[in-house]
Amino acid sequence: MSDTSVTKIDDKNSVQTREETRASERYIKPAVDIIETEAGLTLIADIPGATKEALDVSVDKGILTVNATVSLSMPGRPLYTEFEFAHYYRQFAIPETLDHEKAKAELNNGILTLMIPLAEAAKPRRIEIKAA
Repeated sequence: MSDTSVTKIDDKNSVQTREETRASERYIKPAVDIIETEAGLTLIADIPGATKEALDVSVDKGILTVNATVSLSMPGRPLYTEFEFAHYYRQFAIPETLDHEKAKAELNNGILTLMIPLAEAAKPRRIEIKAA
C-alpha cells in the first residue's frame, strides 16, 4: 500500500481478542478479505450458517467487531459428523477517517459484505482556482 493509505500496517496487534482459556464457548475466526479503494473499505467475511438475525456488526472506539451465533438443527439423529458449527467472532482496528454512520452490510449465502465509506472530511478534494 502507498503512504497515503487509509489503513496502517504494523507488526503489533493492538486489538484485544477473547481469551481462549477463559471463554466458555468456542469461536471460529472467519476468513476475511479487506479491500481498500478511494471510496473506503470493503470487508468480505465467510460466515456459513449465520443468519441476519444472529449477526452483530458494530464499531466502538475504532474497533470493528463481527459476532455471529450459529445454530444448526438437523432432522433426525446424526450418526457421523465431520463439520462442527461454532460461533463466529472477529475484531479489527479501523481508522477514524471512515464514516461508520454510512456503513452498509449485506449477508448473502453465508457471505457478509460490509462497505464503510471514507468520511467526507477525509476525501481528497480539488480546489478550484478563480482568476482575479
